[in-house]
Amino acid sequence: MQSLLQNIRAQLSDVYSPEELRGISLYILEKITGCSRAEILANKITELSVKKQHELEKILARLKNFEPVQYVFGKTEFYGLPFFVNSDVLIPRPETEELVDWIIKQLQITNYELRVENQQSTRVNSDLRILDVGTGSGCIAIALAKNLPQCSVTAIDISPEALAIAQKNAEQNGVSITFLEENIFSFDTSEKYDIIVSNPPYVCEMEKNEIAENVLNYEPHLALFVANENPLIFYEAIAGFAKKQLNKGGFLYFEINRAFGGKITEMLRKKGFGNVQLRKDLFGNDRMLRAMINC
Repeated sequence: MQSLLQNIRAQLSDVYSPEELRGISLYILEKITGCSRAEILANKITELSVKKQHELEKILARLKNFEPVQYVFGKTEFYGLPFFVNSDVLIPRPETEELVDWIIKQLQITNYELRVENQQSTRVNSDLRILDVGTGSGCIAIALAKNLPQCSVTAIDISPEALAIAQKNAEQNGVSITFLEENIFSFDTSEKYDIIVSNPPYVCEMEKNEIAENVLNYEPHLALFVANENPLIFYEAIAGFAKKQLNKGGFLYFEINRAFGGKITEMLRKKGFGNVQLRKDLFGNDRMLRAMINC
């Protein structure tokens, strides 16, 4: 088995760093053989069948072409939950897990209460309604529904292909979510929400030359990129929607491009949001933002 590991790492050395290869090579053999990582490292299997060898060759060919390993195997993990993914949806990132964690912990700390500052209005427990804008794989909505079962979760996306994946993921994780095919620029509803969250497209077109090849060539550009001329277009639309559809004391949460934290903060304050908080991710980048609606 050690020779198989060495062969995989040698073939993928131009694609991944040595640190990445250690985990990826073991992951590949786990999926092909059905053995645990411990069994592989203990040399429980010394060679692959002809069928398994052909399977490995196909996987390596795709990976050598810079296709993300998550798409090759059609699955990933987010916030401790399993997710199906393909090229119709973005691969969930650790930074988005931090955003989800912020929401979950905030509600758990306050015992699912949202209060309007300096007013006598409180919404509690099963009254709370959450909307995820641009749900993609459904990772945010599903992680919230799984960890906040008292809340009602709705998720929208413009892509029917993405919504099909999100629905599949919701079923796999045993949560009930209302999925709607909607465009935030025209979404019209009488529903009110207590939390609106979004990880919208925020990578400027001019940043394409900085994007890794596996992301640029395979992940959906519709969910990634925004025009250089108006990089805040989605944030402004979602904030405008939230201004009308958030209940008093409700919160708007964003994942953001680290370059625009100040501009998004200013935009939200001009729209009348208060208690605007900018938070850094584990890498020290401005990545998350929360704002409160008081009226």
